[in-house]
Amino acid sequence: MYYLTTLAAWQRHAHRFAGSHWIALGNFPAQTGLESSATAPLEPSRGEGNSSFAPQTDSLAGATPVLVLIEADEGAHLALESDADFHALPHPLSQKSISEAAQSALALFGVAPGATTFDAAESLGRVHPLLRFRVF
Repeated sequence: MYYLTTLAAWQRHAHRFAGSHWIALGNFPAQTGLESSATAPLEPSRGEGNSSFAPQTDSLAGATPVLVLIEADEGAHLALESDADFHALPHPLSQKSISEAAQSALALFGVAPGATTFDAAESLGRVHPLLRFRVF
């Protein structure tokens, strides 16, 4: 599942995940309660066994907004759904459009208004290939 959250919130739950990949966002809207000043160009960054792309800064702030793909059991996903710091995107195969807030946050990566989660994952996959939706 794909979520919009902050780096600090992701770190709080990371021990529950079988795997996760994230990309830092520089324009997550303030009305979601997640704010960021990270507007630097994106450069590849690797850390804690998870692939990521991060703004060019010496360190990432915990308030940095991120889009994260999380592979985990149902219990972990239920915990994320009850955490106000996580905004779940619709299932990629549901054909539901992502929220305006999510589209605005992902517009930097070419995600157009009315895009589905699958569309967003394809756009993000051009920058971070592991964020593409895939079925095994």
